Amino acid sequence: MRFDTPVYFQKVVPGEYDVSTGNYGKASVTEEKMYADVTDAGTDTLNFVYGEVKQGARVIRLQRWYGGVFDRIRIGDRVYRVDFSRKFRVKQVFVVSEVQ
Repeated sequence: MRFDTPVYFQKVVPGEYDVSTGNYGKASVTEEKMYADVTDAGTDTLNFVYGEVKQGARVIRLQRWYGGVFDRIRIGDRVYRVDFSRKFRVKQVFVVSEVQ
């Protein structure tokens, strides 16, 4: 396994409410970069997590645990949400699906 794919853990902070306009401000996104092994999810994994075959699902493997709080994960230009995660002794695995 090569842990050579940059993965960005994103925390989204919603914008504040503006009383005069009645609108919310722009949300701010902070990212933390880690390197991971990213592969497409296999059929067995998809059936275990979703009960069906789902397009756009990936498996992200980290060499060490990620301890921060995050809302979503970005890989390249695509944003994913975590559907399943598991911590091992030192490694961590996420099964993610693409957010539309």
